[in-house]
Amino acid sequence: MSSPPAVAESRVAAVRRFNRFYTRKIGVLQENLLSSTLSLTEVRVLYELGHDQQVASRGASALAAALGLDEGYLSRILGVFERRGMIRRKPSSQDRRRSSLALNARGAKALARLEARSHADVESMLRGLDAGEQRRLTEAMRDIERLLGGSQRPAPLLLRPPDPGDIGWVVHRHGALYAKEYSYDARFEALVAEIAGAFVRNFDPRRERCWIAERDGRIVGSVFLVRKSARVAKLRLLLVEPSARGLGLGTQLVDECVRFARSAGYRKMVLWTQSELIAARKIYERSGFRLLESSPHHSFGRDLVGEIWELQL
Repeated sequence: MSSPPAVAESRVAAVRRFNRFYTRKIGVLQENLLSSTLSLTEVRVLYELGHDQQVASRGASALAAALGLDEGYLSRILGVFERRGMIRRKPSSQDRRRSSLALNARGAKALARLEARSHADVESMLRGLDAGEQRRLTEAMRDIERLLGGSQRPAPLLLRPPDPGDIGWVVHRHGALYAKEYSYDARFEALVAEIAGAFVRNFDPRRERCWIAERDGRIVGSVFLVRKSARVAKLRLLLVEPSARGLGLGTQLVDECVRFARSAGYRKMVLWTQSELIAARKIYERSGFRLLESSPHHSFGRDLVGEIWELQL
């Protein structure tokens, strides 16, 4: 059995330096956290009571274990909360020797104030960074959490307008993914660049949109809706990264296009795709599109069958 790898002193020092920096940055060394009368540990207990009812319902012992706290210390904190009228105890239906714990209205209000202040503080910290720097920071934090055995719960998907640099990402990822998965040559990437460039040059915010899908600070998909005519919109450049497939993101992006097209006054949506793009075709079919016509062509270094699909709005 091999022994654990040695850890260089410089790496230990780097982690300790980061810990000192970050605790100062977020203010956890203050006597009271987030300008409240509560300490860091009291805020942790309040948060757990408000967000993990499964643990809180099992009583103080389960809560102490979840937070890694001494039971006597936790008991004193809970006593403070009770005197302030912030929590309620109720005998457990499974074990009469235990009491389930929960925040009451006053406790929930106190937690909401703390979370609003925390949100504002983090937002203020991030505001000094541009969009790319914000993504790099959140990606690094995610990596730290993952490497140190943190929560593996899937992060929510965010659909947003493009930030500077995102259009270039769309072109790059289309070129890279389609070359890898379908052997399309550089002419496909050139076509994507033309479509994306025309969107930026001629953008009409009343009738056109681009959505960038983000998860955990990383871009995982995109789609465009562009004006074809006064009554017809065209869906273009739907892309879902391999890491985000199977989550319903493709359907979510297409549905967003359909909702916007209806609100913008279009009567019909059309799109052009290839017969071999099976996953995308299934999404279009589920969203109500129907195949109008197909025709063979040679493009991007491949013999393909192009398809035109239509959705009446």
